Formats: sequence, C-alpha cells, structure tokens
Amino acid sequence: MTTSAASFSQDELKALVGQAALAYVVPGEIVGVGTGSTVNKFIDALATIKDQIPGAVSSSVASTERLKALGIKVLDANEVASLSVYIDGADEIDGRGYMVKGGGAALTREKIVAALAERFVCIADASKRVEVLGDFPLPVEVIPMAAAQIASRFKAMGGRAEIRMKDGAPLVTDNGQHILDVRGLKIAEPLAFESDVNQWPGVVTVGVFAHQKASVCLLGTPEGVQTLNY
Repeated sequence: MTTSAASFSQDELKALVGQAALAYVVPGEIVGVGTGSTVNKFIDALATIKDQIPGAVSSSVASTERLKALGIKVLDANEVASLSVYIDGADEIDGRGYMVKGGGAALTREKIVAALAERFVCIADASKRVEVLGDFPLPVEVIPMAAAQIASRFKAMGGRAEIRMKDGAPLVTDNGQHILDVRGLKIAEPLAFESDVNQWPGVVTVGVFAHQKASVCLLGTPEGVQTLNY
C-alpha cells in the first residue's frame, strides 16, 4: 500500500524504511547494525523481534548503546565469522549500489561490519539517490599526522579537504583518529577510487563503499518505500 506525499514527514519516512528492513532479518541469525538517524528507526523496529535473534554486531558506540538499552545483545565483531545481513544508511547511493558513507564518522567500523555480511541492505530517503557520487563531502578517516599529506593528494585530484571539527577541535572518531571531508570530487569509478585511496599512507578508511556495496536499497519516497535491487 502506498500513501500520498503529504502523509509522510522525513521522520516518518525513516521509520517506514526502518520497519521495512525487518523483512531482511533472518530469524535465529545475528544482525549487522549500522549507524545514524535512519538506522535508529531500524533498531527501534528490531526491538520488536529481539526474541527471534541471538544478537547484533554494531558499527558504532552510539548504536551499541541504543541496542543495549532496548535489550538486544551486542556481540564483538571478532566473535562472529559471518553475518547474513548488514543494515545501514548512506549519505549517497548511485544506480549500481555504490555508496558514500561516513557523515556520522563511523565509516571504518561500518565497513568492517559490512565486510562480514553476505548482504548489505541500505536504508535511506530519496534525497540520497544520486547519479554520480561526490556531491556529499567525502569522509576519509585518517591518522592525524598524515592529514596534511592526504589533503594535498586530494587537492591534486581537484578536491578540497578539510579536517572535520567538533566543539572547536578536530573530531575524534571511535578509533581515535580524525576525519577529512573532501569536496569537489566526482567519483565516476567508485571501485577503482576506493582501491586507490585506501592504499595512501595514513588513510584508515575512505568513505566510498564500492567493495562493500549495497545488494538492496530500501528508499523512502513520497509514495512510500521503494525497493531497489543491485
């Protein structure tokens, strides 16, 4: 069933896709859980079937706290050989399922959990769907002593990299590192771009998810939830 555009607020769309993602949770299996406001809606929905799953692997401190508060057991990624599904949002997703992620600064842990999963289900609103990645500032987690060197490399590619700040100081990730946000890029070949940048000295993780791309995207649109398969 679909409902007219006027019926849905942004918050309601996030709740709709979060609820829709429950269909991809396999009873009896551990779930990979991402980070962000849309994922928070999924976590709330997951709590309604928590008795059907042994627990979750979380990609951030914030998600871990929310899962535990709702009575869902959280396991360390090192305790889990594989996951049937990882459910997370995206800052951008293109027509092939390639994504830019990291607006919430959890990109490294998100990529680690995504790599454990057989299937990545992206939950997002329609504004995140793009033709070419790059309009959203690309997050790159870096070791602080390499930040200026990495920024220079992006400048040579036509990008403008800035350290992400919080409360007047560089933001520190859950891993104790910094984030460069890179503007001005058009990422037409995400697989090659991710492979290249990940090899630069001092890069912890680049926020292009091409090797860990989405298998499915549940997109919140004015008409309701649209399912895209890649």
